[in-house]
Amino acid sequence: MNRSLMTIGLVAWFGVVGVAQAAGNVAAGKAKAEDCAECHGANGEGVEAPKLAGQAQSGLVKAMQDYKTGKRASSAMKEAMSRLSDGDVENLAAYYASLK
Repeated sequence: MNRSLMTIGLVAWFGVVGVAQAAGNVAAGKAKAEDCAECHGANGEGVEAPKLAGQAQSGLVKAMQDYKTGKRASSAMKEAMSRLSDGDVENLAAYYASLK
């Protein structure tokens, strides 16, 4: 019984930690977003490229990963995404999702 409770507790704890890590860091994303501002605007409002502000974080992560892997075609975005870690992608997505 104790072993089962301990296992359930550990699984739940790792689940919470995983969610917290996947959430991204808005401040770190804002610092990284300077490189995106030329096309997406200073506040993600979209200038020469689509609006990012207020978009769903999961959708932004998916789009950035797709550019990074080549599933979405854009040489500029593929190059920009190639310089980002998975953490950077999560942080940028959190930042843009936080904007209204």
